[in-house]
Amino acid sequence: MSKGKEQNSYDAIVIGSGISGGWAAKEFTERGLKTLLLERGRSMVHPHYPSSTAAPWELDYANELTLEEQKDYPIQINAWEFGRDNHTFYINDNHVPYIQEKPFYWFRANQVGGKSLMWNRNCYRYSDTDFEANLKDGHGNDWPIRYKDLKPWYDYVENYVGLSGENCGLDSLPDQILMPPYEMNCVEKHIRNRFDELYKDRKYINARAAVLTKMHNGRGPCMSRNQCRRGCPFGAYFSSNSATIPSALKTGNLTIRPFSAVESILYNDKKNKATGVRIVDTETKQSIEYFASIISVNASAIGSTAILLNSISNRFPTGLGNDSGVLGHYLTDHTDSVGAWAMWEGDTDKTFVGQRPNQMYIPRFRNVGSDKQSFLRGYAFECFSTQKSWEKGKHMNGAGAEFKKRLTQPGNWESVFAALCESLPDKRNNMTLSKTEKDIYGIPQVVLDVQYDENMRIMREDAAKTSKEMLEACGLKHVSVFNSPPVAGRTIHESGSARMGNDLKESVLNKWNQVHACKNVIVTDGACLPSSPCQNPSLTYMALTTRAVDHICKEFKSGALK
Repeated sequence: MSKGKEQNSYDAIVIGSGISGGWAAKEFTERGLKTLLLERGRSMVHPHYPSSTAAPWELDYANELTLEEQKDYPIQINAWEFGRDNHTFYINDNHVPYIQEKPFYWFRANQVGGKSLMWNRNCYRYSDTDFEANLKDGHGNDWPIRYKDLKPWYDYVENYVGLSGENCGLDSLPDQILMPPYEMNCVEKHIRNRFDELYKDRKYINARAAVLTKMHNGRGPCMSRNQCRRGCPFGAYFSSNSATIPSALKTGNLTIRPFSAVESILYNDKKNKATGVRIVDTETKQSIEYFASIISVNASAIGSTAILLNSISNRFPTGLGNDSGVLGHYLTDHTDSVGAWAMWEGDTDKTFVGQRPNQMYIPRFRNVGSDKQSFLRGYAFECFSTQKSWEKGKHMNGAGAEFKKRLTQPGNWESVFAALCESLPDKRNNMTLSKTEKDIYGIPQVVLDVQYDENMRIMREDAAKTSKEMLEACGLKHVSVFNSPPVAGRTIHESGSARMGNDLKESVLNKWNQVHACKNVIVTDGACLPSSPCQNPSLTYMALTTRAVDHICKEFKSGALK
């Protein structure tokens, strides 16, 4: 027993193995630090993913969950790619419930690799338009960094990850290090030609995605199977499992502990530093403590903030690093489910083979340059053009051989412009911990209270109207708009609840992602963002993580963290 603490001690502990946690583990171990990677879900080792190569007829119940199984996933079942083939990737809602003051979908992963196995893979850089927005319009605290601070780390990450797609020379959407994109289909080529003729302020480009179109760092190119949701045995899309965790394991410095729900971070009032973490083993319900000089919190925006809030000490009675009182506030998410749908009546003699893994993209053009609107910030469009598949038979009458023959014939072309809208930072949007309700591991339940404001309503109306106008201008027919009531969390881009900033009274973290009053703790997932521009955020999490780890490792080796 006298050696217990010694055996449970490391140089660094990383909480969470998703996109940012995998990067933290890689960067710590490659710098020689003995690192413990904690994951509350089960073990998952690349390339062994359940059902990743199963044929459609090998999936029970036409890939649908039974009514009894659905009872375990009342929230997760709303995720955009949830199904029988990947439902075990998602957490059991009944084991770790949370409280919704207002509707909020909190989607959570259940394995090593976290949501890096479940993401949409779109990767865009933020620009100074984004980093300076809070300062210029007065919503949210000023970012403590600018594009020049993060550019070298964007470069570093992209060289390792491997992105495909298209640059477009916009200051508001910086160019990136890209391999060639997939070829556009005939409808996309038509829309692209019309865009070039019609618009000087707008671009219609191949989306930039963490999907390989050629071999890269030992990972194979995409096979266009349209089975990304199951995990990719080829490593064609970037995940912790296929890339960063294997890199970390090669160093011999990484220990992975699954089934580890982190309850809190341990803080020593006399040393004025964090000393480790307390976990609950999710299989045995045993409480165990691990110790380290550096703690990296990467459990997702809500998960990371919950851990900080639950880390109570004499020094931090309301949560680790919460001197400002803003910990848990300013929680936000993009909104989606707004845009327009249309049909293309041409090219009925053409089709395509395979399912390309990335769509087209229209970068933000609202409130950029000379464009001025009645709302603040802006939106971008994810654009999908495809033909109806054999599944169109669900909505067709018929039977027998003639009906089957019709199902094998390509259907009409359809195109969708779907907006991703930025939400303004708002202190009223927050999360707390319940004082009475706990999950099955004895950890306090999260209470979420998030809603969207009038600015978002006006922005969404403009996005719906503008998408319809653009599709009509491009010659598509039967255009109709959609604008479903937004539900926070549905876009899975939640952020802002432990934000960075130079002002200690308005932020939790400094410009290096360190907790202001406890500098051996860093937070580099969505919780750290002072605002969330309309670009997909995961690439920025990766860049911030590599930058933060580089800085804190230099401090560790210089003795500054002692």
